[in-house]
Formats: sequence, C-alpha cells, structure tokens
Amino acid sequence: MKSGKAVGPDDIPVEVWKCLGEAAVEFLTSLFNRVLESERMPEEWRRSVLVPIFKNKGDVQSCSNYRGIKLMSHTMKLWERVVEARLRKVVEICEQQYGFMPRKSTTDAIFALRILMEKYRDGQRELHCVFVDLEKAYDRVPREELWYCMSKSGVAEKYVRVVQDMYERSRTVVRCAVGQTEEFKVEVGLHQGSALSPFLFTIVMDQLSEEVRQESPWTMMFADDIVICSESREQVEENLERWRFVLERRGMKVSRSKTEYMCVNEREGSGTVRLQGEEVKKVQEFKYLGSTVQSNGKCGKEVKKRV
Repeated sequence: MKSGKAVGPDDIPVEVWKCLGEAAVEFLTSLFNRVLESERMPEEWRRSVLVPIFKNKGDVQSCSNYRGIKLMSHTMKLWERVVEARLRKVVEICEQQYGFMPRKSTTDAIFALRILMEKYRDGQRELHCVFVDLEKAYDRVPREELWYCMSKSGVAEKYVRVVQDMYERSRTVVRCAVGQTEEFKVEVGLHQGSALSPFLFTIVMDQLSEEVRQESPWTMMFADDIVICSESREQVEENLERWRFVLERRGMKVSRSKTEYMCVNEREGSGTVRLQGEEVKKVQEFKYLGSTVQSNGKCGKEVKKRV
C-alpha cells in the first residue's frame, strides 16, 4: 500500500505500520488471524468518510457528476489485501476481462480494440461497436448478488462470510466544503475507495456475463467499461439487448444517455442501433479508457494529442 494517502476515521496511516517494521508484521499477522478465525473485524473499521469528487465534466450542481470516494481505515485496507490475495488464488476470470487482472492493463484492452478495428478497415468491412455505460456501477451492486457470485465462483463459504462481515453495520459520513453530515448506514453497493472492491466487482461482472459471452464473443470488459463488437448492426443490437437484459435483471442499469454506437469503415445507409426502442447515440469517435478511437480505424487524433 502506498504512503501519503488520506486516512480514515481511525487516523492511523499506513506509514505507522511501515515504520514499526517486523513488530508491525507480527502484530498484524496475529490480528488478521483473529479476524479470520472469528469472522468479525473491529467495529472501528466499519466507519468511513465519504468525499464527493467532481468528475470534471457536466454541471457542477448535479450530484450525478460526482464520484464518492470513501476514506477507510488503512489497517482494514491491509486486511482487504490479504483477503483479495486468497480470493485470486481460487477465482478464475474470463479472458475478456482486462480490468484489475494480473499482467493486463488499459493498454492491452486499447490495443486489442485497435487491432480489431484496423483489420476491418484494411479488409474494407464494417465493424459495429457499442460502448456500454453502466450507471453508478459500484453503487448498484446488490449485496445478495455479490454473495451469490462469490459462491458460484468457487470462493469458500468462510471467505464469503468474512467479506459479508466487512459490509455488516457499515456507517459513513459525507464531508464537503461546508461541513460534515450525521453518520448513516450504508446498505447497498460496494465500498468506493476499498482495496477489495475492484476484484469483487470483477467477480460479479464475470458471473453476470457468463450466459451472454458465448453469444457475444467479441466483447471486451475493463471493470464496468464494456465494448460489444459485431460484423453487422443487427447482431450488435441483439447482443446489446442480451447484455441489457442480463445486467438489469440482476440489479445493474445500462445508461441510455451515455451508451454510444460507432461503425468502423461505414458504408452508406448502415443505420443506427436501438435499445428497447430508443436510438443509441451514434458517434464518429469515442474516448475508450482515455484513448480516442475513430470510426475510420485510424489513430491520427490520438497521435496528435500526444505529440
């Protein structure tokens, strides 16, 4: 865990444990073993501070344009790292998932998409891509769905209960420029700012997408960023509806306003894609994981931005 991070309500930074060296290792090992054995963590770890961070786009007065980051106990985050390491040993994630996976990064996902686009451009064929946006993805994950997905992924019931305990009686306050709210319970979604949440979300997405991945093989995921590709507009529309049905049936929500469609090497009259009767916004370029991809399959704009 990196130094210099904002502390949680217990005001104990990770630097304290680093300074204590071997003494800290012995103490934390004993503490974590007791937590694992009892399946109960200290009450102080259940408290957090929620800080809204502006996304630097849209109306500053709209709550939907803010991302809530939780400041949590650094000691709890160390415990989360231990649990995450145990979960990764038993859970297998599909190859289409690039997010928070060893030896994979945004660069790999961007490269895979660009190679696919270039092949279709060079072959003078159309490639239809839908960039799916999930509304408040972390905040919408139903807790019961999380426990079910963990069990189905092969996680031992003891570790399911350990993670459940992390979410039991969790409480937070919202801190902003004008002050701080009263403490309240958090009863839905994953913890923002948690060391374990990214992998838990990956497990959920892996299980939710299991039944549609075979029907939609040209799909790439980076956590909640989903790209669905197909050779025909009709097929990509069908696959988009399959994904929408599966995700929304299990508590997630596909954003109608932020999901976008792009056709690479488009011929005249290719048409548009619809989602439940609504036309999906058609674009000539899209910022995918921070990199601009263009409908002509070239990367001129991205190169110009970097020069």
